[in-house]
Amino acid sequence: MEDFESSTINSRSSSSIQTEMIAEFIGKLSPIMSEIRGCVEAAEVPALEKAIASLESDYDRAKAAVESPPKNIESLIQNLGRSLGLTLFASHEAPLSNKDKVEALCREMMNVRFESSSWEFANEAVETEFETEEETGEETGDETGEKTGEIVEETGDLTVDEAILELNYGREEGFKNALLVLDGFLKDGMISSEMILDEEVVRILCSRLASCKGNDRLIIIRMLRYIAQHNHHHKEKMKDLEFLSELVKSLARDAEEQKEAVGLLLCLCDDDAGIIRRIGRIQGCIVMLVAISNLDDEEEASHHSRMLLNIMSTNTQHALHMAEAGYFKPLITYLKQGSEMSKVLMASAVSRLKLTDQNKAALGEQGAIEPLVSMFKEGNLEAKLSALNALESISNLNSNIQRLIDSGMVSSLLQLLFSVTSVLMTLREPASAILAKVAQSETILVKHDVAQQMLSLLNLSSPVIQTHLLEALNNIASHPAASRVRKRMKENGAIPLLLQLVTERDARIRNGALNLIHSLSESTQELTLELDQSHIHTIANIVLTTKSDCEKAAALGILANLPINENRATEILKQANILPFLASTTTTTSTPSSVMLSESIASFLVRFTNPSDKRLQHYAAEHGIFPLLIKLLTSTSQCAKSKAALSLSQLSQNTTNMTKSRKLKWLCLPPSSDSFCKVHDRYCTMKGTFCLIKAGAINPLVQILQGEERGADEAVLGCLSTLLRDEIWESGCRHLVEESVVHPIIRVAGCGSFKAQEKALWMLERIFRVESHRDEYGESAENVLIEVAQNGDPMLAPAVAKVLAQLQLLQPQSSYF
Repeated sequence: MEDFESSTINSRSSSSIQTEMIAEFIGKLSPIMSEIRGCVEAAEVPALEKAIASLESDYDRAKAAVESPPKNIESLIQNLGRSLGLTLFASHEAPLSNKDKVEALCREMMNVRFESSSWEFANEAVETEFETEEETGEETGDETGEKTGEIVEETGDLTVDEAILELNYGREEGFKNALLVLDGFLKDGMISSEMILDEEVVRILCSRLASCKGNDRLIIIRMLRYIAQHNHHHKEKMKDLEFLSELVKSLARDAEEQKEAVGLLLCLCDDDAGIIRRIGRIQGCIVMLVAISNLDDEEEASHHSRMLLNIMSTNTQHALHMAEAGYFKPLITYLKQGSEMSKVLMASAVSRLKLTDQNKAALGEQGAIEPLVSMFKEGNLEAKLSALNALESISNLNSNIQRLIDSGMVSSLLQLLFSVTSVLMTLREPASAILAKVAQSETILVKHDVAQQMLSLLNLSSPVIQTHLLEALNNIASHPAASRVRKRMKENGAIPLLLQLVTERDARIRNGALNLIHSLSESTQELTLELDQSHIHTIANIVLTTKSDCEKAAALGILANLPINENRATEILKQANILPFLASTTTTTSTPSSVMLSESIASFLVRFTNPSDKRLQHYAAEHGIFPLLIKLLTSTSQCAKSKAALSLSQLSQNTTNMTKSRKLKWLCLPPSSDSFCKVHDRYCTMKGTFCLIKAGAINPLVQILQGEERGADEAVLGCLSTLLRDEIWESGCRHLVEESVVHPIIRVAGCGSFKAQEKALWMLERIFRVESHRDEYGESAENVLIEVAQNGDPMLAPAVAKVLAQLQLLQPQSSYF
């Protein structure tokens, strides 16, 4: 058994010690009895008169026990404590002093425990207690049935009054039993509303909630919810902030307790603005209610949470807190139906909140965009500004962008940007920012002349607006279906207009202008008519001086788009020493800007590998183009790999004409044996003869073919095919076999693009001219070739037939030829 402070007495103690204990309690109780009798005479409270009569009966039995201690002494003292507690309850209308001391004595007597040496002793004591109660039942009237004037049923060994007393003063075990008893009485309808009020049941339950755990806490909340639902007057006692704060904690506990807590809060909030405001201010309450509302729709807790949130949303501050927690229904309702001030408040909140993409999508789906657009079109200046800021914060999702376009917002934004009304100037920046985001959608292309209108605004705007307009124009120009738009922009003088901005001090404007010029110059052959020498010098200088990969990539892209046969431009670029600068530049990251830079470098280098200009090729080789190209072969960009392979192919085309015969006798110093190339059967070097083998390019080229991406296959095979030219095809085939290139070529022949398949089949036809190669790889190529012949592009049939003929699987006179 548990130990209880100073009240635990060993059952084996002598009778004299027990007698002293009873006498001590009687001594403490005697002056209290006298005071209570006086209160009864003064107050004339019927309930108190009945309670004191019961107490006097138990008091007399205790005094008698001093002379002859019974075996059930523990029950005797506990009953005396209960009677004292009931009297204390009934005395709330009487002027009883020292109530704290009386409560302490009551608690001490009720918690008396005697240690028993055996269960038989305890059972004997209980039996004796029941016998004693039966014997004295007639003498004390209704002591165990009607102690406070109410008719009470018994459950176990506790009456309602005793259960209430245990709730208030009892310790853990007694409290648990009393709680279960009282819960049963409530469910059975055996406790009247008056008794709940008189005995302060609500106050007791509320005060004990914080100290309870687990199932006890659940029972208390369920009882309070039952009481509140059946009598609205009891709600007043549940509105204490301390209790409400404790109740809110239950929202984060297990599902059953969560359900009861939500139900009780919903019951308390009914038509009471004060309690609604108080609950909403409790930290974490709204967040937890939102989390519960997102659970299964069929759950009672979820349904009640949404009802409670709906009630609480009548307070605008609560609606804002709900939006912060990701529950936007009240906010959108205010945007649609609220006052002008409420609409501005909610729109401002949208722009202020840190929204995830999921939040932005929810706002769009639940209908936030339409009322915001209406605010912008019809509201006053404050409403327009708050609406624009809100729309800007949610307009980076494609779904929301489409809603904005469908609402006719683009025309309104452009109209605002053209406006010269000073009052509206503050709206132009957020308007241009929204346009920049809306331009991400291809749907904007159906709005004719939008790009041209934006271009005309460039020189009439502030730097911030220019930045947004350039972003919008770049988004429009980057769409695959925007070829007509780009053409019209060039025809209307976009490039000369943009060239004026490449010298701007603002890096964002400069970068935006360069990117747009790059996009517009990709499909034009007249770029040199637009760019004079000063412009080329300016752009080359940007390449050499800027620290921004994005800016450098755009500038190099423009220079790469200059016509290759434009010798004047090539000389300017050589004089600027851009190639040596790029050779010394290291780009190891795979960020979008560094990938774009790799692509621009690879495109730029194609100019310096023009096979018709050997002097330029020598210049490129001397200034480090080979290591740079091989490095680009390992880029994450298929475009960069393809352009690098093309440059290597152009260099390799001239290798055969530039190699030195091994039979030359006139050299002062004979070439090193390491420089002899078995493919070209001559002495080769990387810088001198542009030999792919000596440059170490074969392995990275093969790795591209072995990879999963197929974007660079055509260029890579074109480069490797330079080793199979007529004069060196046998040695070239032998080298490709040694480098394990045949299987990757067979693979591309089966699944590459049309051009890549065509290159692969041409190479396989040459490789399979050699019998040993046919024996080694013919079987693995057979199924692939048959599949291509049966299901591939009909235009490949002649090339497939030639390979099959080499493998002796098709007669030379076949119709495939």
